[in-house]
This record gives sequence, C-alpha cells and structure tokens, in this order.
Amino acid sequence: MTQKVAVLGTGKIGEALLSGMIRAGWAPADLLVTARRPDRARELQERHGVTPVTNPEAAKTADTLILTVKPQDMGTLLDELAPHIPADRLVISGAAGIPTSFFEERLAAGTPVVRVMTNTPALVDEAMSVISAGSHATADHLATAEEIFGAVGKTLRVPESQQDACTALSGSGPAYFFYLVEAMTDAGILLGLPRDKAHDLIVQSAIGAAVMLRDSGEHPVKLRENVTSPAGTTINAIRELENHGVRAALIAALEAARDRSRELASGNN
Repeated sequence: MTQKVAVLGTGKIGEALLSGMIRAGWAPADLLVTARRPDRARELQERHGVTPVTNPEAAKTADTLILTVKPQDMGTLLDELAPHIPADRLVISGAAGIPTSFFEERLAAGTPVVRVMTNTPALVDEAMSVISAGSHATADHLATAEEIFGAVGKTLRVPESQQDACTALSGSGPAYFFYLVEAMTDAGILLGLPRDKAHDLIVQSAIGAAVMLRDSGEHPVKLRENVTSPAGTTINAIRELENHGVRAALIAALEAARDRSRELASGNN
C-alpha cells in the first residue's frame, strides 16, 4: 500500500473506488486523481484528501494508473498519456468492451495492462469486479488489481475472451434487477398497495433472496422449488412468466448486451 495509485477521469465509480481504498488502508496522500473539470477535482480533494493532478502528471508519478473514462474517450486519453507512461507502469482499464490489445498498441512496448469490469454496487462496497490480464501482465499485476477492487466488493479472474459475457451479466446486471423491481412495484400498485409499501416489500424480498443465494449453497432451482407449493400462488405466477417468454427474453437481453460490448471493442461507438 505504499505505491501511488492514480484514478483518471474520476466519476462516481472512480470516487467509490477511492473511498473504498481509503477505508481499506490506503493513505490519501498516495492517491492521485484527475477530472475533466477543475471544480470536480477540488471537490474530490476536499472530500477525500487526495491529490488532484493532470493526466500527464499522473502518468509520470503513479505506479498504477486506473483509467475510468468512457470507452469513446479512451483513445484521446491514451494519446495524451502515451508519451509520459514508462513501460513499467501498471495500467488498469475500467472501460467496457475495450480489449487490452487496444492499450498495448498505443503504449510503450511491454506495458502491463489489466482489464477490469466492475459495476455500480461499488458505491455500497458490494461490487462484482471481473479481472483479466493483458499479454504483459503478471500474477503480481493481477494481485494488485484484486487488492484495489477488492476494497469495494468481490473480484473474479477470467480469461479476457469471457469479458464481454461478464459485462453482460454483472457489468450491466444491476440494471436488470432495478428494472424487475420497477415492474414488480407497478404490479403491487395495480394490486392495490401504496407505492412505498410495495417498494419496501419487494426490496426486502430481493435482499433476502440474494443473501439466501449467496450463503445457502443451494441451486436457485432448489430455492425456487422451496417456495413453490403444488397448485399454489407461486406456481401460477411462474406459469405466467413462462407463458410470456420471460426466460427467453432475459437470455436474448444478455446476448444483446454482450454483442454491444463486442461492438465497442471494434470501435463502433
């Protein structure tokens, strides 16, 4: 934790990462940030005690660079950074869809690059971060990425060829659950419940179900069967979900998200 880490393009996820790292023991003096707007950089400094710098200063000073800008802005950022990044710097990309080869082609030969897909539960230290090594990244580089992103949740190593699928499942995953909660809340209102009560019922049910999935070790089919009595209410609801093709729609939705991740990798913004 004595190394200097810079977060470039510090938005909500970048700030959540900074906050988690500080709670995990990083000294704010060892954390550098860049932001497009000067007022945003000052805000981060005042809130967390980190040091605002320019992108070239971060490249020259930090041992690890975490790039959190949008995929469409990554090429411009690398053009700015490339003259200043020594080949021994660890570069961690948090941009959806962009392969490590994109960075390796634009940076000094041998630069280690690690690709990470995290998600918005990083804001509450419950992220799922998926980590893949570029061609020059070592086990030590992966361990550094795990230490950093482990401050805001769980981490999982996968081959880079699986990153687009992971983006579809966990990177975009929270949105699917929010969408489901929204639909179930509307159903509760239709059934005669006030919105706030419907919301509370669904959110607590979701939390409880998630904890059971995480801690019980049971397959989700088994957990569902435990709720599904013969000729009861649950099986009637499940029948309607199947009649409306919900399972097939979910599979198609995740395939569409994976395909969009691949499009981003090909430069189709």
